[in-house]
Amino acid sequence: MPIMGSTVRARVHKGRLELIDKVDLPEGAEVAVTITESAPARDFGAFRRSAGSWRGLVDADKLIRNIYRDRLISNRKKPRL
Repeated sequence: MPIMGSTVRARVHKGRLELIDKVDLPEGAEVAVTITESAPARDFGAFRRSAGSWRGLVDADKLIRNIYRDRLISNRKKPRL
């Protein structure tokens, strides 16, 4: 049950807010309402459609070599085995 200063979910139906969550408030209580939209559903289709769109723009082998090269630290002591 929500308490003072809590967030409850609601949906708009015919121009009115209908609470989805149960609230424990006395009849006739006045409350302040702040409206924020819920995050839209994730569009996995857009993610799938973008797959491979960078192909041909990046030399993957060179990118990997550069990453490994950049990870090297020139002043690192050789490990003793």
